Amino acid sequence: MYANKGFTLIELILVTVIIGILAGMVALNFAGRTEEARIKAAKGDIHTLQTAIDLYALDHNDKFPKQLSELMNPPSGRKPYVKELKKDPWSNDYVYVSPGKHYQDSYDVFSKGPDGQEGTEDDVVPWETEE
Repeated sequence: MYANKGFTLIELILVTVIIGILAGMVALNFAGRTEEARIKAAKGDIHTLQTAIDLYALDHNDKFPKQLSELMNPPSGRKPYVKELKKDPWSNDYVYVSPGKHYQDSYDVFSKGPDGQEGTEDDVVPWETEE
């Protein structure tokens, strides 16, 4: 008699179905995480800009820059506060307002979010904290 040395078609189909189910579960687990990662990246960039603006104010008698580009061009040969002004994860410029509308005694820095429209609910702003 012949020894059975291979897999049957049923066994191969069963393994393929199991792998497909597992792959589907993994894909569903990661779906939607890219937008969450973009929001976290924008919050990190905003925090970095806030730190640079605060350092600028310390060096300029508590006066904030008129625009973010001043962070790259410090006077008298000092190192810039930021090397480059990055765009937010949706390729929009970060919004800087001084004096701020929300922080009236200082400044506001925020991202317009995925829709690129200022003042909508998807804006990434530092004054709204998640609970």
